[in-house]
Amino acid sequence: MRVEYINPFVEAAYNVLTEVLATDVKRGNLFLKSATKPVMGVAAIVGLAGEVEGRVLFDMNKQTAMKIASVMNMEELTEIDDLVKATISELANMITAQAVTKLHELGFKFDLTPPALITGENMEISDQEVEALIVPMDTPHGSIEINVAVRERS
Repeated sequence: MRVEYINPFVEAAYNVLTEVLATDVKRGNLFLKSATKPVMGVAAIVGLAGEVEGRVLFDMNKQTAMKIASVMNMEELTEIDDLVKATISELANMITAQAVTKLHELGFKFDLTPPALITGENMEISDQEVEALIVPMDTPHGSIEINVAVRERS
């Protein structure tokens, strides 16, 4: 996996989270996960297709999703309802849009799917033949893992 694919998502996540949460965000150490990855409870998935294929997953636990959605909506949200789901999907859209703009400027050509949001316990994402690079983003509201599994189309 080329770092050119990863950095725009990391930078965009940092920039967007810092802006919408109006707080400090700290990037944790990068690490790899194997082909099957457990999901923390709330995950927005964006697919990529074209010269680059794969997906980006924005993964967090339910408590973090509710806290982030509460800050973004300026009201306390206490359950994973339609507003929380729409807010987390929009957060994924904002991060992805910024990253894709940068990737297009670098000459990469691909299309995106709209974010799909999944919630639940004991879920796993299985990617055939693609390792995922995980970038933890720590906020005062909880941790979000930016989970990038992309490769050049052969």
